[in-house]
Amino acid sequence: MSHYLKTSKSLSERQQNNKQVSITVENILADIELRGDRAIRELSIKFDHYDRNDYRLSQNEINACIKQLTRQDIKDIEFAQEQVFNFASQQKKCLLDLEVETRPGIILGHKNIPINAVGCYVPGGKYPLLASAHMSIITAKVAGCSRIVSCAPPFHGQPAPAIVAAQAMAGADEIYALGGIQAIGAMALGTGSISPVDMLVGPGNAFVAEAKRQLFGRVGIDLFAGPTETLVIADDSVDAEICATDLLGQAEHGVTTPAIFLTNSLALAKATLLEVERLLTQLPTAEIARQAWHDYGEVIVCDSYEEMLQEADRIASEHVQVMTSRDDWFLNNMTNYGALFLGPRTNVAYGDKVIGTNHTLPTQKAARYTGGLWVGKFMKTCTWQKVLSDEASSEIGGYCSRLSLLEGFSGHAEQANIRVRRYGQRDVPYASPVAVTDSDRA
Repeated sequence: MSHYLKTSKSLSERQQNNKQVSITVENILADIELRGDRAIRELSIKFDHYDRNDYRLSQNEINACIKQLTRQDIKDIEFAQEQVFNFASQQKKCLLDLEVETRPGIILGHKNIPINAVGCYVPGGKYPLLASAHMSIITAKVAGCSRIVSCAPPFHGQPAPAIVAAQAMAGADEIYALGGIQAIGAMALGTGSISPVDMLVGPGNAFVAEAKRQLFGRVGIDLFAGPTETLVIADDSVDAEICATDLLGQAEHGVTTPAIFLTNSLALAKATLLEVERLLTQLPTAEIARQAWHDYGEVIVCDSYEEMLQEADRIASEHVQVMTSRDDWFLNNMTNYGALFLGPRTNVAYGDKVIGTNHTLPTQKAARYTGGLWVGKFMKTCTWQKVLSDEASSEIGGYCSRLSLLEGFSGHAEQANIRVRRYGQRDVPYASPVAVTDSDRA
């Protein structure tokens, strides 16, 4: 039976802050819808201390940002974007249009159609998270979206050069220096200067996540996202230093970031707790990581690999780092996770920044029912149908008529009957079933 060496805040404690966030977001979105650009400007001044008449960056401003980066910076961004592009392109090859004759004369199919206009949010108020530009913009480009809008908050009072460069290099059609609720609201609702999009994607803080949640339905979204989560699953095939490093490496995201350690080795669990404390004396982002670990860190010790698997699926974490002697067994048997990182040679940071898989992933147990952002999220799989022969229309019409009347839909039945009369049986009366006999009922 599993037991905890360290626990985190309770679910009720975590949810207390959510109510105020929801109210704040609702009021701000209503203001954006009412006052458009005026509200956007006031919000940018209030939250980001950043004022300008037009928040869309000009080509000269974009070029100036790119020039601030070194050649090595540019090469590194190009390398990361190439990895994302390559993997997204391979994923797209899995999305095949379909055309099949299911019965003689009945042709059914589907097409994978790119979403026309998407809004990509790139967080950057605390850290300039340029990797999110790769993940969203490039993936949308590979999908074939025709208009890609990208927003990122200013960093230290100006557009973040690395983020702007990444947005431009990824192929964004419009780049705005806007952050937070005002960016999400502007892209989804539209303003006088910004045309609305059809879908919003990208990670963000609690206010960004709540804004996307409230706007879902008016626009599509990639997924409901909360704070970054990490789960490290390890046995005594690895040491405490690498376990503690992988926990704190994600805990630095923010003070509400859950970092959970799951092991079947009590000795490794205790050693990892000590190693976390040692690393917190050295890590430059220790102030954030320490609070996240104190409030949201957990250490769970299990009796067996099977119990670790059960716990991991219950937790359904966004990132799952597996470092055991049975890594492939976890790959073959785990069902609830955003992304798996298998073996000590890989880690979550690789996925976050450069390896090519997408880092926009499900949180708060959403991994039970969805995967993360990928090229397929930017495409709609839309069905179509065609009936080629009189015989096929008459045959399918008879079934449709009888089933429609079984549900009480006489108008639906007549849609079928008129085609049965025209293409097959000529004596079908208005809105009545096609020749239902006692033997048919039997």
